[in-house]
Amino acid sequence: MKVVHIYKDYYPVLGGIENHVRLLAEAQARRGHEVTVLVTSLGPATVREVVNGVQVIKAGRLATVASAPLSLALPLALRQLRPDVAHVHLPYPVGEMANWLLGRARRTVMTYHSDVVRQRGWLRLYAPLLRRVLRAADCILVSSPQYLESSPFLAPVAAKCRLVPLGIEVERFLTADPVRVADLRGRLGRPLLLFVGRLRYYKGLQYLLPALLELPEAQLAVVGTGPMEATWKAQAAELGVAGRVHFVGEVDDADLGAYYHAADCFVLPACERSEAYGLVQVEAMAAGLPVVSTELGTGTSFVNLHGQTGLVVPPRDPHALAVALSTLLADPVRRSRLGTQGRERAQAEFSALTMVERVEAVYEEALYGSAGGRERGVGGHAAG
Repeated sequence: MKVVHIYKDYYPVLGGIENHVRLLAEAQARRGHEVTVLVTSLGPATVREVVNGVQVIKAGRLATVASAPLSLALPLALRQLRPDVAHVHLPYPVGEMANWLLGRARRTVMTYHSDVVRQRGWLRLYAPLLRRVLRAADCILVSSPQYLESSPFLAPVAAKCRLVPLGIEVERFLTADPVRVADLRGRLGRPLLLFVGRLRYYKGLQYLLPALLELPEAQLAVVGTGPMEATWKAQAAELGVAGRVHFVGEVDDADLGAYYHAADCFVLPACERSEAYGLVQVEAMAAGLPVVSTELGTGTSFVNLHGQTGLVVPPRDPHALAVALSTLLADPVRRSRLGTQGRERAQAEFSALTMVERVEAVYEEALYGSAGGRERGVGGHAAG
């Protein structure tokens, strides 16, 4: 099968969707498919390369407007491709429109990763076109039932939506070097809370930092960098908790598992619907960590099940975060039980292999009308 994935960026650009596209594309290539990834370059020149069996076309970029790279080369490159399946990853209006107007794929499958949240002015202009693009798709993948139910753009096309949860290479996080784990615990202190992710406004760290005032013994490790780093460092200093907040920056993939295993609880205090899923929760669960997350009406509370793999609290509420974390830190038996159940859920539902097989089944359905996707769910929604 010939597959082209269309999005705005690709590795080494880091991000949840970028990581997902890379994992999916490379896994499909290993399964014998002819896979191309079409994205934009960071500069004006178009670059073509083969990376781990995947043909990567990075089309020249003219500019970036409202977080969306503008590229004339991307639709031109797409026009030259004739895949069986064009797999478009939303939101990226340039890619969506290019495939709708110029794509030559036999079928179009879309993954609806997230609503457009922050660029609401642009969305008012683009919304009518987005609805037409979604209606034209053959199948639409959604990562959680919550997002399907809460997104105003998905409701009118619910019949063609299929539930395919995002997955990770779970095995990477099941174990970690005990010497490195002990070193991190010694340097960072205990009890240790862990946050992993890009430091963007919607991650909600601005609500976790004041929660530390109610957790006087807790240490917090913040893994990642981003545009809010300086602001949040200043906030920690103003609150008087800077000595307990460790901004460790980017962490090598080989070392990331040790941070999860060194921690006592994982926290995803996201505050906006831009946090559509939270794959870092799956990483934490695979490492046996209980998770505290927020209820956004998105996939965050589909991944982390309240009372089963962790606790879910209201967003933008430092006190609620503090109460949940204090409850878990005071009860090691409960932490262990939630962590064990989280690991079991990660292995059963969120492995890369399971995800790839589910995506492939949707491709087959789109191409050949297979009933496989429908048989797993009710009303056309694969139960996953």
